[in-house]
Amino acid sequence: MALNPLTLRKLRRFRSLRPGYWSFLLLMGLIVLSLAGELLVNNRALVVRSNGHWYFPTYGANLPGATFGFDYTYETDYRTLQSRFRAADKGDWVLMPLVPYGPNENTTYEGVFKPAPPSWLGGPPGHWLGTDTTGRDVFARLFYGFRIAIFFSLSFMVLTYLVGITIGCLMGYYGGAVDLIGQRLIEVWSNIPFLYMIIILFSVVPSTFGVGTRIGLLLAVLVLFSWTSMTYYMRTATYREKSRDYAAAAVVLGAGPGRIIFHHILPNTISTIVTFMPFTVASAITSITALDFLGFGLPPPTPSMGELLKQGTQTLTTAPWIVSSAFAALVFILVLVTFIGEAVREAFDPKKFTTYQ
Repeated sequence: MALNPLTLRKLRRFRSLRPGYWSFLLLMGLIVLSLAGELLVNNRALVVRSNGHWYFPTYGANLPGATFGFDYTYETDYRTLQSRFRAADKGDWVLMPLVPYGPNENTTYEGVFKPAPPSWLGGPPGHWLGTDTTGRDVFARLFYGFRIAIFFSLSFMVLTYLVGITIGCLMGYYGGAVDLIGQRLIEVWSNIPFLYMIIILFSVVPSTFGVGTRIGLLLAVLVLFSWTSMTYYMRTATYREKSRDYAAAAVVLGAGPGRIIFHHILPNTISTIVTFMPFTVASAITSITALDFLGFGLPPPTPSMGELLKQGTQTLTTAPWIVSSAFAALVFILVLVTFIGEAVREAFDPKKFTTYQ
């Protein structure tokens, strides 16, 4: 589907805004890398060549240690296997990811599970940002925490816009009783305390629920209490566009409400929708991080920047690398999203780039 000239001109303006454009490219690159995270940060080998056989454990089934001659039946420790193959020097080899540690893997430091400093500060090799209080690699948890946070926030944005735009367009298009009743219901709904609802919900959710189910419940609750602001913007925009001549012409030609809203009004409110997208993503990342910090967010042991910040504040003097790494990662992501949002707002601003004659 070809874009209209006005949209193409806005996209060219966005590309000319270098901080936002390069931030967009960098963020998209990070998202693509996170999709292939198991190939970059993982304690499973990418390829194993043993006794003339090829194994690809990354996306396959668990291979017990007995497969490679170890005396245990749980999953193979591929770092140990790599060291053994190197010592034997018989042509067998193991190819490990760039960071050979998983986000939920506990490793010991000086014989116990405790924070280990980054490798460049004298810590164990391979732990670029050190380990947390239970010996889990900080870089691995930040990497997978970013992937979960960004896709959680994108899902939040899509669902929030779906609900907010639908209700806002209906209120703005029909007006009258639909608009008045809708406004009163939204005002009542907006006064329900969001944090208390989160605390109540997660205090009654059974621990037998899986991680995916608990994340889905958290996403649903966040959406339920976050769609109202977009409704007001779309209600106002729909009121404005409905009064224009092209909407009246569509009515005269026999177009129904659905066609007028989705084929005429929504395309002309795209600047409002697009402008708020990056800021909605940033607010979702901030919200999920804050909830994780308070202990009401993603269920353990899900990797999370908020959970690392909580650990870091508790071990600020003994393991400062935990909080500094998590804080730097969070600020970096939010700065990228903010730069994108400012560039989108400027590129799609009709007041700045419209000439009245």
